[in-house]
Amino acid sequence: MTAETLVLASLDEALAFGARLAARVAPGDVIALSGPLGAGKTSIARGLLAALGLEGEAPSPSFAIVQPYDPPEVRLPVLHVDLYRIEDPDEAEELGLDDARSDSLLLVEWPERLGDAYWHDALWLTLAIANDGGRSLTARVPAAWEGRWPLT
Repeated sequence: MTAETLVLASLDEALAFGARLAARVAPGDVIALSGPLGAGKTSIARGLLAALGLEGEAPSPSFAIVQPYDPPEVRLPVLHVDLYRIEDPDEAEELGLDDARSDSLLLVEWPERLGDAYWHDALWLTLAIANDGGRSLTARVPAAWEGRWPLT
């Protein structure tokens, strides 16, 4: 597993980063988006979903917990998941994430709610808010992403 840190200086850069991710994703991939409230997790997800063909702005899945997107709305099946309100990892079993991993892309905000081991094969993106208002993004890149990383 390798790690890399990038700077996203603006909302537009976060959206563009998500779009670059979209060019590399496939069913079965998991992208874990970690960081504090307001760090840009949903912005990256929105950029990715727009690049996959979603028209209009993707809602934050905070209240729905799982927001599904299916073709032809997007190029491949996607589950945008927000685990912020999950208090016990056992609650996640009801979400059907294990089954969805076989044929969908999972975009998971607040993945730490289920622990690192649950997402052992995920591209783990951790965002932090910098003093200048930009975002620092640290990527933990698993073996499954080695041929697709770094993004260009």
